[in-house]
Amino acid sequence: MSEIVTDVDQTTVKPGEDVVASMAEGFKGELLSAVNASQGNLVIDLGGVNMVDSVGIGVIIAAYNSLSQSNRQLKVINVAQDIYGLFSTMRLNRRFTVEAAQ
Repeated sequence: MSEIVTDVDQTTVKPGEDVVASMAEGFKGELLSAVNASQGNLVIDLGGVNMVDSVGIGVIIAAYNSLSQSNRQLKVINVAQDIYGLFSTMRLNRRFTVEAAQ
């Protein structure tokens, strides 16, 4: 279960575990709830996440698509270097903000 924090203009979702097929359905539901429950932007904090597979990427893209329909933005932060490289290779960083972990 993700940690979800909602502020006035943004909701932050921190999955706290790898974003892979085995947890994707639950994570997708949490993201959809977060998108529908607020009017602000969405931040996905991948701190502590070591792996994102193709299903996990699909969930993140689905959240981006839902947000973009209402002119809202997605930001993915604290991304491990390997995952950041994957997002860059797929050019996802051109669709939404992707920030590498420090």
